[in-house]
Amino acid sequence: MENKNYTATIEVSKSPQSVFKSITSDVAKWWGGPDLEGKSINLNDEFIINHPGAHYSVQKLVEVVPGKKIVWLVTDSTMSWLKKDQHEWANTRMIFEISTKGGKTVLHFTHEGLVPEKECYALCHKGWNTVIKDYLFNWISYHKPHFNFNNRLL
Repeated sequence: MENKNYTATIEVSKSPQSVFKSITSDVAKWWGGPDLEGKSINLNDEFIINHPGAHYSVQKLVEVVPGKKIVWLVTDSTMSWLKKDQHEWANTRMIFEISTKGGKTVLHFTHEGLVPEKECYALCHKGWNTVIKDYLFNWISYHKPHFNFNNRLL
């Protein structure tokens, strides 16, 4: 059976532990910006991203394997720009899997439940591509916060 969930993969020249720390230590630097509150480091931590009028979501860390895997469960979500179901992200999971390949660290991201049948898929696909392949890649590689507050796709 074909996996239709949104996925993205990046490779970086950092250790798995460094990649893990970059993802968990400050989500605001690569995704949430100043609209993030809460914690995202330990099991059962929760954080909120709130871009008023566009995106609100609560993520709970439900699996944390240092240097290898992080799973966020979206426990609440509202995307006010959707017409059919503004809560599409609720009960979806964001999975970060870290491995090594040829001297590099590979980060494989899956937004489980974000599938083409969802109304937000096309726009969220573009948004996640930017967040994972640009913002997070640059945060991990160069520790440069890299987000655009004027073009919030997620």
